Amino acid sequence: MNKPTTNKGFTLIEILVSTALMVILAMGFLGIQYILSQNQTSTWRSYLAIESANVSVSGIVKEIRDARESDIGSYPLVTANDQEIIFYSDYDSDGEVERVRYTLSGTDLTKGVIEPSGSPISYPLVNEKTKVVSDIVQNGTQPVFYYYNSDWPTDTTNNPLVQASRIAEARQVKIILITNAKPEDTKNDYTLESDVRLRMLY
Repeated sequence: MNKPTTNKGFTLIEILVSTALMVILAMGFLGIQYILSQNQTSTWRSYLAIESANVSVSGIVKEIRDARESDIGSYPLVTANDQEIIFYSDYDSDGEVERVRYTLSGTDLTKGVIEPSGSPISYPLVNEKTKVVSDIVQNGTQPVFYYYNSDWPTDTTNNPLVQASRIAEARQVKIILITNAKPEDTKNDYTLESDVRLRMLY
């Protein structure tokens, strides 16, 4: 009596099902890899943007610290507003005093510089060269610049200074930048804060 033969291979349906499962698993793996890489890229970009803003604040502090009379004898501070400061400083250490302006417009913190020129020397506004130093500032209507007199921090009554007395009395400036490369995610707001004394006014 002959024994019935048994087929030990895979049927076509089994092969198709296993192939489909492998394809689905591979696509899922690739999808997860893509999402992870996108998150890593986004995180890295956010880090670089915040680090760039941090470097910018350090630069502003140095320039304000060295605020001085202009080459035509103008007072070191020109404008002292909540979201704009204009002053004279030899920011590039070339021996000439430039007119430097920092302004927050929307999410852009811009820097404008006017080199002294002509004879007699002047600072023509049309010669201002501007650039964006940070485009992730989320202060909104909150001040970027706060101004204090020489009695700060003892004098808490008159500080921060009101608009009318800032130019004449400001001896210290506080800078607060709220930064976030993802403005829709306010939980990740990062605040940069620094204080600087105007050493030429002491």
